[in-house]
Amino acid sequence: MNQRLENLMDWMKEKEIDFSFITLPDNVFYLSGFRSDPNERLLAIGVFAEKEPFLICPQMEIEDAKRAGWGYELIGYTDIENPWEMIERSTNSRVSSIRKIAIEKEHLNVERFEQLQYCFSDAAFIGAEEKLHQLRMIKDEHELNLLRKAAEYADLAVQAGVNEITEGKSELEILAAIEFEMKKQGIAEMSFSTMVLTGKNAASPHGTPGVTKVKKGDLVLFDLGVVYEGYCSDITRTVAYGDLNDKQLEIYETVLKAEKAAVHAVKPGVKAKELDLTARKIIAEAGYGDYFPHRLGHGLGISVHEYPSLTETNELKIEQGMVFTIEPGIYVPEIAGVRIEDDVYVTETGVEVLTKFPKELQIVK
Repeated sequence: MNQRLENLMDWMKEKEIDFSFITLPDNVFYLSGFRSDPNERLLAIGVFAEKEPFLICPQMEIEDAKRAGWGYELIGYTDIENPWEMIERSTNSRVSSIRKIAIEKEHLNVERFEQLQYCFSDAAFIGAEEKLHQLRMIKDEHELNLLRKAAEYADLAVQAGVNEITEGKSELEILAAIEFEMKKQGIAEMSFSTMVLTGKNAASPHGTPGVTKVKKGDLVLFDLGVVYEGYCSDITRTVAYGDLNDKQLEIYETVLKAEKAAVHAVKPGVKAKELDLTARKIIAEAGYGDYFPHRLGHGLGISVHEYPSLTETNELKIEQGMVFTIEPGIYVPEIAGVRIEDDVYVTETGVEVLTKFPKELQIVK
């Protein structure tokens, strides 16, 4: 039994849970090593407190699951078979009575929940998310190495974007060049939709790249990440095309100061809210508090956004082994948008910054 499954099983014994039904593909990957995007089809792991687990997936993915290293029961179903009958049969062969089932309440849809209720009519249901968040929050050395590599590719992707900046080139043209370069590097998947925003568009924190063309005096914002062997990176850099005005420079330097201060504050024992407030105070004191509308950062790993959330109200204490983003920003409509983001790993005494692309203002002439 792999350690991740054993950790979940130990929790199940403690909470007297008979059956955990795990359906979020990222959690299935975490527990099994099998990465799949099943679309509308059912993918799940059934975990038991005392018995061996099963994995159920479309029949056409059975060989992929074997190659991924899954060594327990594999249930494959075709598009004309009922997977719920198979789940009920396999579960009843292990446990005579199901009284309590753990599910991911944020992911399992109503139709599938009703199917579980039908199969196990006497069972009560509890959420599994909190425990899975805790398990995934602390990265082991193997995970850390994958995250380091994902960060290296993110650095390369930003450089590819900066290399494409020229007068009159559109956001989408630059974006396409970034993703083409990543494909040439062997990266099949970006960890989210790549963002390239220029000029006033960068003042939208989650703007959509389009046909706006780069012009002299613009700030160009890159927000991107890659998936490397199942693990994500997430970096933001904002660079200048030509000389900037005083207001743009002030905004950039304020964000840079806030980002560096928050990174420097990372160490075990510090509360998540203290990191957020470290950056937020600097931005507020510069007069831009109303223009920093989002949290400081988020956990990073198999999912690009995972636990914990670094907000100004989160009392969670930072622990060694966590990986998360630090990404303050200032977004002033019609003037400028700047965000600077790094991926950081919490060490025994402080922090290791995984993303290495320079943060000092880069000016493309």
